[in-house]
Amino acid sequence: MSLAELQRMAHQSKGPKVKPETPDNKAALVFLAPWILGAIGLTIGPMIASLYLSFTNYNLLQPARWIGVTNYVRMVTDSRLLHSLEVTLLYVVIGVPCQLIAALGLALILDRGMKGLSFYRSAFYLPSLLGSSVAIAVLWRLIFGGTGLFNTLLGLIGIHTSISWIGTPSTALSTLILLHVWTFGSPMVIFLAGLRQIPTELYEAAATDGASVGQQFRHVTIPLLTPIIFFNLVLAVINAFQAFTQAYIVSGGTGAPADSTLFYTLYLYLQGFRSFKMGYASAMAWILVILVALFTIVNFFLSKYWVHYDD
Repeated sequence: MSLAELQRMAHQSKGPKVKPETPDNKAALVFLAPWILGAIGLTIGPMIASLYLSFTNYNLLQPARWIGVTNYVRMVTDSRLLHSLEVTLLYVVIGVPCQLIAALGLALILDRGMKGLSFYRSAFYLPSLLGSSVAIAVLWRLIFGGTGLFNTLLGLIGIHTSISWIGTPSTALSTLILLHVWTFGSPMVIFLAGLRQIPTELYEAAATDGASVGQQFRHVTIPLLTPIIFFNLVLAVINAFQAFTQAYIVSGGTGAPADSTLFYTLYLYLQGFRSFKMGYASAMAWILVILVALFTIVNFFLSKYWVHYDD
């Protein structure tokens, strides 16, 4: 018997083919419909519109007029925009590492299993919920004012001054960075969850080999925690670039004093909703998107050199 006949007989022995049932996804689409409509109407649609407006001259009162890449070319010679970028980058470069260090340090303390851990965890997380609110920004302005709480505390230790830390160009940005560091609750909770996942056997083995607490932290805790550090770093950088409320409230919406608190987002707001240059503001928004994307890509590229996974 030939090979072709054997194959034909084997095919016939399998019987008639049963057509697989097509899954019914109608119910899933119904439940996803609100999210899909929201994504299209509130995110994708406005993004496409802003991309178009970035190539136009538009002031909200008259129809948009196409001007090509003029808005983007203008940015190169806009000294105030370049200064806002400098202020924002300084805020990100200093504020993000300080916030993550504070969050990790406090997570290490809470990881020791102290009594009332749930209360302390909630208490330290609370600033993350309020840090970007108007009320906290107003409170921060009062604390670091000329007659604020900070100067009062300095007076108690013999340092008498009436300087307005938030109204002095050389110190105003530092107060906003301090506010950013204070909102360490969210990364702290994530760090704490990561620390709880590190096997205690590794610390016991390291201690048996004579490793000190510092050596255990350096060679056990940090390597196993690098994925969590990377995750918090990416989120913190993105959030820092989007900071707006603090600078707006503290400076009265102007970036004062002397543009020392003029964040990029604040300058974007001034161009769009004070000067009504919506085309220019849209172009600035897309530059911000590109800038955040570049920082994120760089973080992912560098992560392969210092982030350690189980595999």
